[in-house]
Amino acid sequence: MSPVPSPTSVRLSDYLVADAVVDHEHSAIRARAEALAAASEDPVERAKAAFLFVRDEVDHVIDAGDTRVTWRASDVLRERVGICYAKAHLLAALLRAQGIPAGFCYQELSALHGLNAVYLHGGWARLDARGNRTGAGGEFSLGEEKLAWPVDTARGERDHPEIHPAPAPVVVDFLMTAEPGPGWYEKDLPATL
Repeated sequence: MSPVPSPTSVRLSDYLVADAVVDHEHSAIRARAEALAAASEDPVERAKAAFLFVRDEVDHVIDAGDTRVTWRASDVLRERVGICYAKAHLLAALLRAQGIPAGFCYQELSALHGLNAVYLHGGWARLDARGNRTGAGGEFSLGEEKLAWPVDTARGERDHPEIHPAPAPVVVDFLMTAEPGPGWYEKDLPATL
């Protein structure tokens, strides 16, 4: 059973902030968010469109065998590639650009895995736009969680229920110092928060 998502801040405004990583004031992020929102007035449908765009239209570096490192949301959008953390940065930016509060969550699997939480209809739901190649199974759901990877506690894996307004510093530091090249994501990938 998945833990109940728990925000680390009581202020929803903290989950709408733009910063150097979640740069949702960037013109490209704004344009993409507007295009995704144009299909519906319903915030749930707009959030789903953003989720599907990031999950399906932005390659996960491991699945694609890509050598590029992206970390800023606008760079992930431009390059259309990123590791789970980077994809979570883009999803948060696209949601926040539409005024939908979004945060960051983590799982300790074989390495630290990044995903999002979204605030809709008065509650939080976790979403995992990692991408569904190589056995992952993330789906948009505001009810029962449908994350990319189930946590196996028997293997020592751990689910962190906290919803952070900003990406974890260990994640940002890792991405900002990673050297592009084959298998860059296999070197010093964070294991825990």
